[in-house]
Amino acid sequence: MAEIKYEIKEMLGVLSESTKGWSKQLNLVSWNDKEPKYDLREWDPNHEKMGKGVTLSKEELVKLRDILNSMNL
Repeated sequence: MAEIKYEIKEMLGVLSESTKGWSKQLNLVSWNDKEPKYDLREWDPNHEKMGKGVTLSKEELVKLRDILNSMNL
């Protein structure tokens, strides 16, 4: 399997942190030298290992924001 190349361009925020030090983060990430996208996933403290996540374009992130704003939480 080919190695996945990534570069965190900007750390936007931490949603939560586990007792093992991993944190769920929203970041702007470039995957395989492509245009950066918004990425929500768990990372180890050194950003060397990651969990499964969701990658969103700016348009998708805006739609998600609108959905969340319309919810009664």
